[in-house]
Amino acid sequence: MNTVDQILQVARRTVRIEANAIKELENSIDSAFAKAVQHIHSSQGRVIITGIGKSAIIAQKIVATMNSTGTPAIFMHAADAIHGDLGIVQKNDVVVCISKSGNTPEIKVLVPLIKNFDNKLVAITSHRESFLGQEADYVLHAPIQEEACPNGLAPTTSTTAQLVIGDALAICLLELKGFTDQDFARYHPGGALGKKLYLRVQDLVEQRPKPAVSPATSLREVIVTISEHMLGMTAVVENNQLVGIITDGDLRRMLSSGKDIDSLTATDIMSGQPKTITVDSMAVQARELMEELNVSQLIAVDANGNYAGVVHIHDVIREGIV
Repeated sequence: MNTVDQILQVARRTVRIEANAIKELENSIDSAFAKAVQHIHSSQGRVIITGIGKSAIIAQKIVATMNSTGTPAIFMHAADAIHGDLGIVQKNDVVVCISKSGNTPEIKVLVPLIKNFDNKLVAITSHRESFLGQEADYVLHAPIQEEACPNGLAPTTSTTAQLVIGDALAICLLELKGFTDQDFARYHPGGALGKKLYLRVQDLVEQRPKPAVSPATSLREVIVTISEHMLGMTAVVENNQLVGIITDGDLRRMLSSGKDIDSLTATDIMSGQPKTITVDSMAVQARELMEELNVSQLIAVDANGNYAGVVHIHDVIREGIV
């Protein structure tokens, strides 16, 4: 296989095989799945997810998804479990075992040990009649017609099906818990994703200077203020209330008008309706408003209209909120 057409043919065949398997997977979601979700939701313990080989890798991903969506979960490698790591499993934990065949030697050793501990066992397997399928309290069936591997050996379609079953478990538990975007932010405080959910305008304006002049400030002082703060603008404030804004553009238009600058004050050139946002708004809302208004900055005010500072598009980009 060395031509572009042959490569594309194989790639598309792989996608088609796995897509068809996922489509059929919907029909395998039955009452056992619902009961497993209910049991996990009502249990007082954690979810211990185990597997071996490629299924172990899928188990780790499902653990990560559950932990990030409010369901405490721990990964336990099936081979390591029978050599000491079984101590991870506590009294009220629910064990989820992932295995395509359900008959691997490690699984056959591990399952009876879990049963002896009296923990509930959930199986994710392609074979209901396997050892794992027969021993599990709940069987989440993940049937496949064929692996995408032409030799039928490399776990491809089967691991994709396992992953989808795991995602379905996690999302059902999320829904039962009433898990909100604010809950999500608590578990994702770092990175752009977390910042979109918790970072507010107040957090941004605290990092910026607050250029301000009074309505009676002379034009010369206005120019100095704008230059000092390097934001291309200044707020016009009276008794801490925002009354206007002066931008570089306002200055250029005034200078081109030929007026006597010595007689002008901030009131004479300011725009009386500046674009504002409240300090308790989310930073992502500030970015969206800037895009909508086609501006690079907004003046932040508190609930009483008091001038709080300036949020600039550069602040938003720096925080990774794009």
